[in-house]
Amino acid sequence: MSAQSITIHTKQDIIDYVNRQKNAKRTALLLIIVLGTIFLDAYDLTILGTATDQLTSEFKLSPSYLSFVMTAMPFGAFFGAAIGGFFADRFGRKLILSVSLISLIIGSLGAALSPTPAILLCFRLLMGFAIGMDSPVAFTFVAEISNQKDKGRNVNYWQVVWYIAVVSSALIVMLFYALGTGTLLWRYTVGLGAVFATIILVLRLFYLSESPTWSMKNKTLVQASRELEKNYNINVNIEPYKGENEEFKRTEVKHPLRTLFNKRYRKRTILATAIATLQGMQYYAIGLYIPLIAAYVIGQNKLESLSGTALINIAGIIGGLVGALLTTKFGARRLTITGFSIVAFTMIIIGLFYGHTYTWLIAFMVALFLFGHAGGPGTQGKAIAALSYPTILRGKGTGFVESISRFGSMFGTFVFPIILASFGLNKTMLIIAIFPILGLIITKLIKWEPVGKDLEYEDQYIEKV
Repeated sequence: MSAQSITIHTKQDIIDYVNRQKNAKRTALLLIIVLGTIFLDAYDLTILGTATDQLTSEFKLSPSYLSFVMTAMPFGAFFGAAIGGFFADRFGRKLILSVSLISLIIGSLGAALSPTPAILLCFRLLMGFAIGMDSPVAFTFVAEISNQKDKGRNVNYWQVVWYIAVVSSALIVMLFYALGTGTLLWRYTVGLGAVFATIILVLRLFYLSESPTWSMKNKTLVQASRELEKNYNINVNIEPYKGENEEFKRTEVKHPLRTLFNKRYRKRTILATAIATLQGMQYYAIGLYIPLIAAYVIGQNKLESLSGTALINIAGIIGGLVGALLTTKFGARRLTITGFSIVAFTMIIIGLFYGHTYTWLIAFMVALFLFGHAGGPGTQGKAIAALSYPTILRGKGTGFVESISRFGSMFGTFVFPIILASFGLNKTMLIIAIFPILGLIITKLIKWEPVGKDLEYEDQYIEKV
């Protein structure tokens, strides 16, 4: 079958094609390649959570030092996200997506071979920096290659990918554990992340072109049309109107932070940042340490706790898929409210009844927690950020939200093992339940729904040079 042919007269035609295009197979391929980093993010963050006993045994780690090691990636991601979005707006999406993966490969190999906890900590910081730099750009790219109707759904598929990675990490740990790797278990599994990263890098280099909407804002009509051609595997005939193909002056936001908090964007930025940060607090406290929780609920047997971890996280895959598919119909804000409500309910139930009711009921509550989180705030916070700004501000906006949200990741990752060791599972759940309750209140108060909106016209309201 021959490739589709279209005619481009102006740069607005590029935006119009992207918003209307129905090239589902090509878009699906690009989504898989771009969201591959989300798989790596989840895999690399959770893989140590499934092997904390081997890690602790080899390096004789205290609960506090274990928290430092586990928090290193979110800490590095804070700085990576802060500059990733900025440079993606400046130099393009594809370059940052490639540089971040190369950094992740180096970090994964270095972490797997680390002879001391301090060196492990340094390479985990590098891994976090790479993930932080890549993630907001990945969300931005997905939003910019998706048609207007499917933007929200496509961005939200990241949560499905996340939980597939979490389940995969548990199964991979089970495989290496069964092979008798002993205390080297965590090294094999962390090193495997470098193999996955290399595969994704190769796919990106072969199949991924620059974002057509970024090119439209930063390149000539001919250059932007060529990027459109490569991404969607179509033939583009260029028939520019007079003056359309002249050299294009780059547009940049003069004061990005001030713009993100001006009258037009303030509530969007606050809502996206609050949801993304609070979902990070609740997930990285509970979801990241499900192997530890499984040991409490199911028992200390390694294979049983890992099997329980894999089964429980299937609820996250289902929740993420449901959330993505319902985004277009119900909107991101309504799904966030529902998700926060489910999460708060499950955490309170576990806090009140763990140790006083059936084990299967507690396990079901943990699964329901993941379902509500994945279909609600876990998915929607990052989607709201990616969908709330026009192209010239999107990289900086998603980068800012992603960067600040990593405080939530760091907080949840660091405090959970300490609180759990001090107060036990019941009180820990009740304490952390404050996060979804606060998220529910904020989302109810701030009324902004980005799904289905075309924001490119807002360039005129943004201060540029």
